[in-house]
Amino acid sequence: MSKRAHSSPGKGAENLMSDTARSVQTSLDSAREGNARIDTVPKLLLRNAAEFGQRPAMRHKDLGIWQSWTWSQVSEQVRDLALGLRKLGFQRGESVAIVGTNRPRLYWAFAAVQSLGGIPVPMYQDSVADEMVYVLEHAEVRFAIVEDQEQVDKILSVSDQLPHLRHMIYDEDRGLKDYDHTRLHSYQAVQELGRAERRSNPGSDAWLLEEIAKGCGADVSVMLYTSGTTGRPKGVMLTHDNVVRSGQNANIFDHFTEKDTMIAYLPMAWVGDHIFTYGQAYAGGLCVACPESPATAIDDRREIGPTYFFAPPRVFETMLTEISVRMEDAGRLKRAMYSYFMKVAERAGSKILDRQPVGITDRILYWIGDKLVYAPLRNRMGFSNLRLGYTAGEAIGPELFRFYRSLGLNLKQLYGQTEASVFITMQPDGQVSSDTVGTPGPETEVKISETGEVLFKSPGVFLKYFKNDEATAATKTPDGWVKTGDAGFIDSRGHLRIIDRAKDVGKLNNGALFSPKYLENRLKFYPEVKEAVAFGDKRDYVTMFVNIDLVSVGNWAERNNVSYASYQELAGDPRVIDLVKRRVVELNKALASEPLMAGSQIKRFIILHKELDADDGELTRTQKVRRSFIAERYASLLAALYDGSTEATISVEVTFEDGRKGRIEGRMQVVEIAINPAAAAPIKEAAE
Repeated sequence: MSKRAHSSPGKGAENLMSDTARSVQTSLDSAREGNARIDTVPKLLLRNAAEFGQRPAMRHKDLGIWQSWTWSQVSEQVRDLALGLRKLGFQRGESVAIVGTNRPRLYWAFAAVQSLGGIPVPMYQDSVADEMVYVLEHAEVRFAIVEDQEQVDKILSVSDQLPHLRHMIYDEDRGLKDYDHTRLHSYQAVQELGRAERRSNPGSDAWLLEEIAKGCGADVSVMLYTSGTTGRPKGVMLTHDNVVRSGQNANIFDHFTEKDTMIAYLPMAWVGDHIFTYGQAYAGGLCVACPESPATAIDDRREIGPTYFFAPPRVFETMLTEISVRMEDAGRLKRAMYSYFMKVAERAGSKILDRQPVGITDRILYWIGDKLVYAPLRNRMGFSNLRLGYTAGEAIGPELFRFYRSLGLNLKQLYGQTEASVFITMQPDGQVSSDTVGTPGPETEVKISETGEVLFKSPGVFLKYFKNDEATAATKTPDGWVKTGDAGFIDSRGHLRIIDRAKDVGKLNNGALFSPKYLENRLKFYPEVKEAVAFGDKRDYVTMFVNIDLVSVGNWAERNNVSYASYQELAGDPRVIDLVKRRVVELNKALASEPLMAGSQIKRFIILHKELDADDGELTRTQKVRRSFIAERYASLLAALYDGSTEATISVEVTFEDGRKGRIEGRMQVVEIAINPAAAAPIKEAAE
């Protein structure tokens, strides 16, 4: 029988429901009753302009100065753009590509398109032109609203393959003055068309309000393309109900209001950014701050001081690595003070955060440590005002998780997918741990199938995959459950634990469980390892490809007088290979004590001569490993891991940032590791 957890009242002994979910149910019912007719994002914008008109809605750092817009001003900006798009011939139901970094005008484009009944299709700004073609053509994009010349050039270079595309609109005009503007328009010019329409047609405002009123919760709000780890990306169609209710539920769950601020720095094409910085912001009137550029995001975060922050584990790992590097270079007194008070934080920090009993001595020491160490560290990371942080996407190391919580940062985990409008499970306050991803979110049900796969129902369940009824039928069951493709189980507390992608979980030839993602994440917990790709299904033993972390290992090299001129040279240095080998040995010792994973210790590995890169097809745009592609691309190295070779050579084609292609050759050492005897303990199935 499958195991099930609920976030709303249910019957039967199997129904598990968190106290937090119960406590917010009344608030949810009240909110839905009060917002019964506000079922689209443009309607939320009108409400925010009326209720929070003079409160800041967006901020953007431009030329070193923070610019701000109130909800009333945002409503006006969206209105002018929507009317301008209409003058260009935009029709209800048409799709619009949105490409660029996090900028207010691009976020306003979402609302303007939706106000006219259109469908925004955000795309990854770092995609090369050949990658963009598929989405632009598959989504039947009629208009494209882009950031700058780079995006214009990419789309123009493949325009002969885009018969549906009629107009392109750009935000930043640098370098575009001499382009043919027959179908190319500046953002300001389109808004001016809208303002001119308002001057000449007094009824234009009323017409737009009627268009907004025509929209309903069942209409498609946005189309987000999956990362495509195993094939072509799929267009996930989310309705306004999905976005609005997911945003409202998340705000109620974590008590977000119009007084909260978040920073928008993640790709706009990713569902997390869309729900966090668009859905939740519009649902609750939160203020969203856009950094000047991706390169200044950390400094800008420090200036803006968000109260709400999301980042994948990789971001938190990078921040901790930078802190560690700085402390290595600090004076003796600072290092001693940091070491002493971090031990205090390890003992007392998380307990204080969770309001658990802590002795008076540790409370006093923690208070002193907060003044001298913890508060300066939070300020350095831009978290001085942080009330809540979330992480998701990959497993986060227990030590990493405890580090941030020990500093007084309420870092929690959630589990979600594009098909769920993000939220499936969330960690309630006071029930936070590094080895689970929480309980079902508001109005959400989770169960485990007979095969151990996680299934869910929620208000965020996607409508369908665009032009792919077969994939939709394979993902959504007739009775409304969605198959996540992840293997996991519900523990005794009602918290969900994720093991791996169900399709990736396999077995070695000796019958031992093989969970590649689990092994990869465990190795990536070490600061010297940036990426890892594990192999072992239907093989005699486990092997890995490894990428070193250039920042961490580079700092180590500097301190140990190891000279290098490139990533390839550093990765091939015998001392670096030995450094990584020691980490793999540590991991194997830890795995040996885990009955379920003791048979999956790593026997051989290779440090790759180049970093895995999305431009080379090795990672998705969300930095997920494309395992099958890597196995095929590096087939000769994979063979060397299993044929007893002591070294291997390879030459692979790479794509440079400007689109040029070249080749990188390398000779790599195959490193062999001793396997530790497994601890004597019975092995149980993970989903029991």
